[in-house]
Amino acid sequence: MEASGKFICRQRQVVLFFVLLGLSQAGMEPGRYSVVEETEGSSFVTNLAKDLGLGQRELSKRGARVISKGNKLHLKLDQETGDLLLNEKLDREELCGHTDPCVLRFQVLLENPLQFFQAELQVIDINDHSPVFVDRDMLLKISESSPPGTTFPLKNAQDVDVGRNNIETYIISPNSYFRVLTRKSSDGSRYPELVLDKALDREQEPELRLTLTAQDGGSPPRSGIAQINIEVVDINDNAPEFEQSLYRVKIPEDSPIGFLIVTVSATDADIGVNGEISYSLFQASEEICKTFEINSMTGEIRLKKQLDFERIQFYEVNIEARDSGSFSGKCTVLTQVLDVNDNAPEITMSAFTRHIPENSPEAMVAVLSVSDLDSEENGKINCTIQDDLPFLLKSSLENFYTLVTERPLDRESQAEYNITITVTDLGTPRLKTQHNITVTVSDVNDNAPAFSQTTYTLRVRENNSPALHIGSVSATDRDSGANAQVTYSLLPPADPQLPLASLVSINADNGQLFALRSLDYEALQAFEFGVRAADRGSPALSSQARVRVLVLDDNDNAPFVLYPPQNGSAPCTELVPRAAEAGYLVTKVVAVDGDSGQNAWLSYQLLKATEPGLFGVWAHNGEVRTARLLSERDAVKHRLVVLVRDNGEPPRSASVTLHVLLVDGFSQPYLPLPEVAAAEARADPLTVYLVVALASVSSLFLFSVLVFVAVRLCTRSRAASAGRCSGPEGHFPGHLVDVSGAGTLSQSYQYEVCLRGGSGTSEFKFLKPNVPNFQGHSPGPEIEENANFRNDFGFSIQ
Repeated sequence: MEASGKFICRQRQVVLFFVLLGLSQAGMEPGRYSVVEETEGSSFVTNLAKDLGLGQRELSKRGARVISKGNKLHLKLDQETGDLLLNEKLDREELCGHTDPCVLRFQVLLENPLQFFQAELQVIDINDHSPVFVDRDMLLKISESSPPGTTFPLKNAQDVDVGRNNIETYIISPNSYFRVLTRKSSDGSRYPELVLDKALDREQEPELRLTLTAQDGGSPPRSGIAQINIEVVDINDNAPEFEQSLYRVKIPEDSPIGFLIVTVSATDADIGVNGEISYSLFQASEEICKTFEINSMTGEIRLKKQLDFERIQFYEVNIEARDSGSFSGKCTVLTQVLDVNDNAPEITMSAFTRHIPENSPEAMVAVLSVSDLDSEENGKINCTIQDDLPFLLKSSLENFYTLVTERPLDRESQAEYNITITVTDLGTPRLKTQHNITVTVSDVNDNAPAFSQTTYTLRVRENNSPALHIGSVSATDRDSGANAQVTYSLLPPADPQLPLASLVSINADNGQLFALRSLDYEALQAFEFGVRAADRGSPALSSQARVRVLVLDDNDNAPFVLYPPQNGSAPCTELVPRAAEAGYLVTKVVAVDGDSGQNAWLSYQLLKATEPGLFGVWAHNGEVRTARLLSERDAVKHRLVVLVRDNGEPPRSASVTLHVLLVDGFSQPYLPLPEVAAAEARADPLTVYLVVALASVSSLFLFSVLVFVAVRLCTRSRAASAGRCSGPEGHFPGHLVDVSGAGTLSQSYQYEVCLRGGSGTSEFKFLKPNVPNFQGHSPGPEIEENANFRNDFGFSIQ
């Protein structure tokens, strides 16, 4: 034994030498190393500094460490030399069990600067375990009537080594009756079968003792033995036989626990007790014992644990049928697990862009992959999104999709999209998985501000206070953020003479308009200007609107009396014959108002009279008429005060004083009564002189007036010809006032009154009166009605 141990030790050293030699020449592929198990600790594996291309001292400077899963330090690093050494003796069977190859993964960590290197250490198996039979004594009862060629299954041995170091063959001790066959199961393990070569004779040899040897393929090979005791049965010479040696069944993976998989059946030619058969699992692995169970009496095989197609697709179950005499038969049940659509598809997002700029051409939104653990139709996948979205799902590589925009997006139409990615398999029933993503559309400055109106009409009352807020313009922008921030500005006026900068201003932030100074309706009734609204986008977009400002009239002008004139000269006396009837037109008060509308509607009222009840004034046209018949008792001279009032709020007014003289007739209006003449004849001559002087002065004044009127007529002839009152030109339609009566205005007069538009002024026009022929009496001083008068408000009288 010592010689054998030394030989094995020398072989290990030789193997280790060649392994290390191979590792030294394997530096061209750093990261993969090999070591033979059971190698002593501190054995050299490789030089990491050389493999990583680092200097010998650099590993120490950079704080190199070896890290493995679970902090199991099977290796250690000499930082001074860079050598990677075994930390302890490795046992492949303890580390990996039956897994082949046995690979231990570890990482090399460089701390400064931080760097990782992945590496693998493969532990190479050596033949350090011998095969072992679980049952080292096996008893077989074989009927003496068993024909040659009959096989008898035997229990196999176990070897924890892998590869060629595992069991390769079974050998039986030399005998005249039996030989052994080495069979290979579906999982790769080998088991023995005893084959009868010669019929048994209990009388010659009632009992056989054989040695079964299990030998592995190592170098040198190892072996294990078991004893087979064969008892030749004389009576029960028939073994159970299955109807089928191989059963093939298919079972869905979602079959419930207790599901009947198959019923195996065996028969025995013996009768009585020797013909009673019991069924059992034969040489079943731990997995098979957990998954299946068999009824020993009926042979029903049922499911003991839930199946999983994704883990195991096939099971090979060996069934033994044994009679009461310990004879047995064997069959195999191959169970195929059928896939059931019990796994929903899975979605993995590889890349996702949450914000997409509007108006962009085809843009990638997301990259995703889909998978399904099921197989065939159950694993085929269909990936879709909603049909009403401007997105497309394109298939790129296998099970990879890209989500892209189908057309440029418009944020103003829809700023956000909720996309549901639906993955459906083709199984029955179909399973699906949904993944929701939200995509927002980023704004681009593609919308100009839009005014709420193309034209704004604002009204402001005249005489307003400066900086008065007169109205606002408003524009909105469908964009967002800075692209939707609107600023307002005034456009240069179309009329260069309009002083827009001194009239209005605009708030750039909110579009509020302010009057910069007090406005005068009589000077400016309306004006227009443009307003621009621009956003803060890049480039900036803008739009325009027109603003019309109407100045509303205020009652800031009192009525102005045109007739009788109030020029401070001698008062005009109206003559009224005493024979006048009631309603006789004495005169007419003519007044105008510089305002408009109801502020210019005038009414007339007799405010004072020397003799109340004798005269009256028509409220609407200012005509002064007698209210009753005159009598001898009425005073000769009368003083009337007429009030002219407009309809404004508050009303404004003006008054005029009329002097009325009652006379007997127009032929001698100033002839004194007989009593008066006699008295005057007796008067002092000085009175006569005074009367003559007064008559001279009056004649001179009348002549001056006539000359003045003639000059004015010459200069205003063109204006007079153009001063026809026409409806479309004036603010008010022309109308005729027919005046007839006696007294001072004993002849008929016809006036035409109109306001004429044009350059912003209004003119009040009287036509020349029609003077009839007087019969036998003098009309008194003629009054030329063609005199022109103009007041401060721009009105003229012709």
